[in-house]
Amino acid sequence: MQVKETLSEGLKREYEVVVPAADLDQRVNAKLDEIKGRVNIAGFRPGKVPMSHLKRVYGKSVMSEVIQQTVNDANQKIVDDGNFKLAMEPKVTLAAEDEASVKQIVEGKSDLAYKVAMEILPKIEFPDFKKIKVTRPTTAASDADVEQALQKIAEANQQYESKEGKAETGDQVTIDFKGSIDGVPFDGGAAEDAPLVLGSNTFIPGFEDQLVGVAVGDKKDITVKFPEDYGADHLAGKDAVFAINVKKVEKPKKTEIDDEFAKGVGAENLAKLKEQVRERIERDFKQVSRAKAKRSLLDALDETMKFEAPPSLVEQEFDTVWKAVNNDLQRRNTTWAEEETSEDEAKVEYQRIADRRVRLGLAIAELGEKNNIQVSEDELTRALVEQARQFPGQEQQVWDHFRKNPQAMAGIRAPLFEDKVIDFILELADVTEKPVTRDELLADDEETTSRPQIGKNKKK
Repeated sequence: MQVKETLSEGLKREYEVVVPAADLDQRVNAKLDEIKGRVNIAGFRPGKVPMSHLKRVYGKSVMSEVIQQTVNDANQKIVDDGNFKLAMEPKVTLAAEDEASVKQIVEGKSDLAYKVAMEILPKIEFPDFKKIKVTRPTTAASDADVEQALQKIAEANQQYESKEGKAETGDQVTIDFKGSIDGVPFDGGAAEDAPLVLGSNTFIPGFEDQLVGVAVGDKKDITVKFPEDYGADHLAGKDAVFAINVKKVEKPKKTEIDDEFAKGVGAENLAKLKEQVRERIERDFKQVSRAKAKRSLLDALDETMKFEAPPSLVEQEFDTVWKAVNNDLQRRNTTWAEEETSEDEAKVEYQRIADRRVRLGLAIAELGEKNNIQVSEDELTRALVEQARQFPGQEQQVWDHFRKNPQAMAGIRAPLFEDKVIDFILELADVTEKPVTRDELLADDEETTSRPQIGKNKKK
């Protein structure tokens, strides 16, 4: 076998490989010798079929297998000899382009010649993590934070009492309704004894507004238009009429946040409820604090570890991010101009983000491998249980989906692995805790937003 390097540029490598026909023939003969005792051919006893006859019957199919295996073996030898780690699967191109030339190779009359292009992972040199400076913002839950949280709990558990007169925004009405489009009822368009808080914006836009001013016993028709992006295609953009029967009008009942209230939400008493709320707030603050310390660490690593990222991986990451960004623009019905940027400027910025993500991802993966950092089965199971809990009533289906889908399970394992590597680095780094206010801690940035940041909304 002859191997000639034709390109060595950055992380790209290309080679020309030639495998003599005699080598292929030798491999074919060895393969045929393996199978001759297992094949049944009329007129021959098992194991007694002449090699020439075996070649006529099985030669082409065996040669195809041999060629594939030879290419794989040759490529692996190139990788091993170069001590490479591949970023992508090698791209193989046969030198023989026409059908007749390929036929000559398969028939063993021609050498196997091909070109292989490889993209390798960079060699990463890690800094002295003890010299990496990281800021971890911290804050404690105040009494005001606890009181604010209690108010939100009270709002979520708002009780109502009967009211005389007409319904106002903030009141709760109980109604029967029947919806129709062009006089024809539609599925899901009817309900009885449905409670609705006016101003909650839980129904179709315009629905609740037309119920302000109704009283018990009122019957009226209201007309609304389903949004163009409504989830049910057969209703999207359609005008609908709802026949309404008002059965109750109730006003919010003043909530006393006391021991009885605490018991109503499952706590022993108000003191215990406050204690639970404070613990939850402190836990949430710690999660945000850690996320920002992680961001500080990744920023430091980004500045310290400068190496070339494999172009193909960056392109893949960019395509993923760019698709998410454009989907977000469409969902919010906005334009690049309204985001105070241009498409070209955004592409440059997201190309930079993609490059950063790939480089940091490679660094984290290699550091974890070098230090034998692993995700245990117990850790994976706990994370999977938490994932399933997000879908009440469908826990078993979620569990089965992940357990039967290796790719989905990898999506659970990856962030756990990353967090363990980040914790490993933070243990070594020079971490400074910085007391901040609650508002400063909770201030938005790229790590805490759920969508890619665009233009004027994007943190630099």
